[in-house]
Amino acid sequence: MKRLMMGLLLASLFGFSALAGEEWLTDFNKAKKEAAEKKLPILADFSGSDWCGWCIKLDKEVFSQKEFKAFAKDRVVLFLADFPRAKELVAEVKAQNEQLLKTYSVEGFPTVLLLDAGGKVIARTGYRRGGAGSYVDHLKDLLKQPGNK
Repeated sequence: MKRLMMGLLLASLFGFSALAGEEWLTDFNKAKKEAAEKKLPILADFSGSDWCGWCIKLDKEVFSQKEFKAFAKDRVVLFLADFPRAKELVAEVKAQNEQLLKTYSVEGFPTVLLLDAGGKVIARTGYRRGGAGSYVDHLKDLLKQPGNK
């Protein structure tokens, strides 16, 4: 149990989430910096990871699947703004997420935003039925829209 707690603490300190077994940044400034360096959009997931049924479903059906991970690896920078109820976030991350909630007028979970490296909204979506393949196609379509890369 101590090892699990230590692992979760280290994951939060280094800005990653164990949510989907991928490297989800939890520091928005780091996500913007990485997006600018790699010239990629940010996929921002606003989630209630431990209480929101649709968020848990999105993670299980999409974000934790190989097809999504393969797409995300070279196409987007993953950022998680989590609002858990059963676990406590580091104070700085909690404050950052609350500010982002207001900045992007997020009113429900899950909300998934595609952002440019400066943080400007490219597209807004959420949970969609159909699994990882369908979701990846949806994201590709959103990114193909005029003015989006």
